[in-house]
Amino acid sequence: MSLLASIPSPSQGVWNLGPIPIRAYAFCILAGIFVAVWLGNKRWIARGGRPGTVADIAIWAVPFGIVGGRVYHVITDWQLYFGDSGRGWVEAFKIWDGGLGIWGAVVLGGVGAWIGCRRRGIPLPPFADAIAPGIAIAQAMGRFGNYFNQELFGRPSDLPWAVEIDLKNRPAGYEAFATYHPTFLYESLWCLGVAAVVIWADRRFRLGHGRAFALYVGLYSVGRAWIESLRIDEAHHFFGIRLNVFTALVVILGALVYFVVSSRLRPGRELPEELEPRFAGERADADSADGDGDGDASVDAGDDAASQPAQRPDPPDAVHVGSVEEPDAATGDTVDP
Repeated sequence: MSLLASIPSPSQGVWNLGPIPIRAYAFCILAGIFVAVWLGNKRWIARGGRPGTVADIAIWAVPFGIVGGRVYHVITDWQLYFGDSGRGWVEAFKIWDGGLGIWGAVVLGGVGAWIGCRRRGIPLPPFADAIAPGIAIAQAMGRFGNYFNQELFGRPSDLPWAVEIDLKNRPAGYEAFATYHPTFLYESLWCLGVAAVVIWADRRFRLGHGRAFALYVGLYSVGRAWIESLRIDEAHHFFGIRLNVFTALVVILGALVYFVVSSRLRPGRELPEELEPRFAGERADADSADGDGDGDASVDAGDDAASQPAQRPDPPDAVHVGSVEEPDAATGDTVDP
């Protein structure tokens, strides 16, 4: 019995449920979104927010994020669709075939989240802090969609955890190599580690005002810069390095600057009543109304007590002034004559 020498790729990524195709890529993305909303909701409530707020804002953030991720992918890999031998503009809309850029998803998804937060009167930074680790976990789950599509792998490798890639999915010039670095797996594991660090740091240092989100962005970008350097798929270059590596370096710098400046300008974490000001006002009014009701009840009780006539105490059984007591003939007790 020999040890596993490589990771086999799935034989298919689509299953037909009658006339409905079930695509592994879409399933992984949707499952990641579900987990991100679930965890984000728990963290938002723990910070003092209301249940359901994260799901309501996700209605705006998720579609914006998907569109942003696709737009970034199409722009940065335009030759795949609009080049001389491109797939055609229709293929640019087929998100289910793979191709979502995280940078575009975060930027445009952030715009959607801002719209959702603004409609509910919620500041964006604490909301971003609440959902940050959930986004990282969603990315970890979504990367397995690349595994089913046999895409986003790295250089040829003979490591025991190298992934097998079918001949039709190998890049030009690499047809002779059967196994490659599973960069999708590297990124998935890295994202799980980022989520764990953000959760720990948030609890340990009570990060607020967007700093937990900045930590997530910075840590993810560090791993992305390293993992991207392993990939061999065609990519644009900027200043001699792959575009996504350059973008990751810029994002790392921006996240670091934001973290430091925010820590100095607004240390600590937001108060619970700052998360959802509208609800905080309603809750304060309700508490005030309850307090007034209790006071009125006390006053009424006092008025009722004051309006009752004073009751005289029962007279003592034997208070006899100036009387003579004689013994009872039957009992021997003394009685008034």
